[in-house]
Amino acid sequence: MSHNVNTYTLGDRQVSRLGYGAMQLAGPGVFGPPADEIRALQVLRDAVAAGVNHIDTSDFYGPHVTNQLIKKRYILIPTI
Repeated sequence: MSHNVNTYTLGDRQVSRLGYGAMQLAGPGVFGPPADEIRALQVLRDAVAAGVNHIDTSDFYGPHVTNQLIKKRYILIPTI
């Protein structure tokens, strides 16, 4: 059961209805690194600032590029 109209329960977590699809963080055609990695990391920062707490990603994007960007943004250098 949801505790807030703007969230829903996903397993044991409350997830914002506003999510972010990370496919476009990778390079052209969803392959390779982004043209501007710093901007891609800033997009992730901005998504969380907007209330996102669920990021949809896949190993296929890049391949593996979006997952590495998310890891870099939130684990390796969380101050960007």
